[in-house]
Amino acid sequence: MPTKREKFKPGVDRDVLLLLAGLMWVCVGTMLLTFSYSWLHASQEGASLVWAGAGVFLAMGIHHFGFLRVVDKNLGRILPMEGKKCLFSFMTWQSYLIVGVMVALGVLLRHSPIPKRYLSILYTGIGLALILSSVRYLRALLSQLRRSA
Repeated sequence: MPTKREKFKPGVDRDVLLLLAGLMWVCVGTMLLTFSYSWLHASQEGASLVWAGAGVFLAMGIHHFGFLRVVDKNLGRILPMEGKKCLFSFMTWQSYLIVGVMVALGVLLRHSPIPKRYLSILYTGIGLALILSSVRYLRALLSQLRRSA
């Protein structure tokens, strides 16, 4: 007999966790790219393409050497799951703490005196890397859906 706490636990299948993880990374990446674009567009500077290009270059490194490892670790945890798991288990609790620190750092950076064109490099790099890395979640989801069909 389920306990009262388990009764209210939002349980979902592994496929939903993969979708949520991929969509979360795409949405956060899109938000960061939107910030970056607005800063570069408002700067009215001819070097905006240089700043954006530096961000794209940074994104390749962040994607390859950082985020793919995180995605692979999460996939290694999610894919073997059987049955219904908590809706929020697409990330570990430690990852939620890291996200909180990153959000706080992002707010501090946006309100700092650092020129936005410099921040646009970082925001483009992280935003694009998140979107590129989310493809691995979505590919894993498609693979799971094909197996079950």
